[in-house]
Amino acid sequence: MAINFGLANDYNVFVFGNLSLSNTDAEGRVAADQIRMLLQAGIQVKMLVSESCPDGERTGVFLDERLEWGKITNTLHGKAIQWHDYTAPTGQVHDTFFEEADHIAKDLVAQLQDVDVCILHDILYQGWHLVHNIAVRKAQQELPHLRFLAFTHSFPAARPQEMEYPFSARFTDLPRTKFIYPTRSGIPALARQYDVPEGRCAVVYNTLPLLPAMSQEVQEVARHIDLTRPDLLAVYPARLTTGKRPEKVAALAGAIRAAAEQEIKVIFCDFPSADISPRLYKSMIRTEGKKFGLRGKDLLFTSDIGFPDGFPRQGVFELFQLSNLFICPSYSESFGLTVLEAASRGNFLVLNQAVPALKELGESLGAYFMRWDARNFGYDTHESYSPSEQAYYEDHGRAIVNLIREDRSLRAKTMVRRQYSDAWICRNQLLPLLEG
Repeated sequence: MAINFGLANDYNVFVFGNLSLSNTDAEGRVAADQIRMLLQAGIQVKMLVSESCPDGERTGVFLDERLEWGKITNTLHGKAIQWHDYTAPTGQVHDTFFEEADHIAKDLVAQLQDVDVCILHDILYQGWHLVHNIAVRKAQQELPHLRFLAFTHSFPAARPQEMEYPFSARFTDLPRTKFIYPTRSGIPALARQYDVPEGRCAVVYNTLPLLPAMSQEVQEVARHIDLTRPDLLAVYPARLTTGKRPEKVAALAGAIRAAAEQEIKVIFCDFPSADISPRLYKSMIRTEGKKFGLRGKDLLFTSDIGFPDGFPRQGVFELFQLSNLFICPSYSESFGLTVLEAASRGNFLVLNQAVPALKELGESLGAYFMRWDARNFGYDTHESYSPSEQAYYEDHGRAIVNLIREDRSLRAKTMVRRQYSDAWICRNQLLPLLEG
């Protein structure tokens, strides 16, 4: 199957590989992720598939209306071309092999005239694609402007001591090509397979598309605030009442950003309360966050983006799956169910030690404690901070950041969200290769 990406900024990219259109094929998922990245970047995408490719198998991003489709040849003299597995480095090919390669090459030349970059998915690697491997090499001779990115999805093949043409194509350099592998550890073996310098190789991770697999409600949140890049992502689902102290969440987040130089986002999954005007209270929360160092774009109320009566419970769980910090400065709690919900999704817990229920839960869950005003059994507590509330938050903020960094599970969770996201891989690995 072949995929043609028509890129903005005068880039056109053609991707060619034996990829299933279903979501069960690993290589197909990688190609689908790349298509989604480019579509999200505002790039026009055209897919060219084998003339025998069943259109009815399209799923997921392959159903996107922005995609254009075309067909390339897979027949010779009216008969379907049968692919043979030529994995061995020597031997004999079937009688019509070179005629088939010439036929496919002519079609590739016609399709690639206006293309800048051709992405190959296992075409140079798999023995099943030796005929396409040779066709690509023939077509390249007539397309001197064309650059290639050759992806390998399996462990690189050991370079044999004896080889014969055309079998040697699986171990031969392709001019104007970058050879791509999903991990850095495989680069030396990949370079040996094609007998090229390691500088001709590059890494493009396989992405874990967390957001696309989540609900439309969470994706709506992602359209208003960045859910993948921040070092710290804090989610606070609560009624918009002074008893829940959301302004303290904003204040601590601002202090963390100012003192620990961390990129932080805060999402309030809020719903209205009768004891204070939501509009007034949200303005107070934003002001408090700004006073301690939080920018306006770092804070979001889900009630402002179409969920005035609360955010769906399943969506809250999904946001907790992405977040890594849960701050609960609540004035009073009888149990603290949201603490368990946040903990169950692997968040670092910061709780109000002065609230008995939160202290009890937090001690059993290994939470980090701070002190805010609280209602206790039979009396209330009122905190004072020396030398200042700002200093108190900044000191604890630095400690919180250090503990999160030292926690291997939290570090892994954060890295998966940030570094293996569509946005990071597209921005840092894929697009730079397309740009040359």
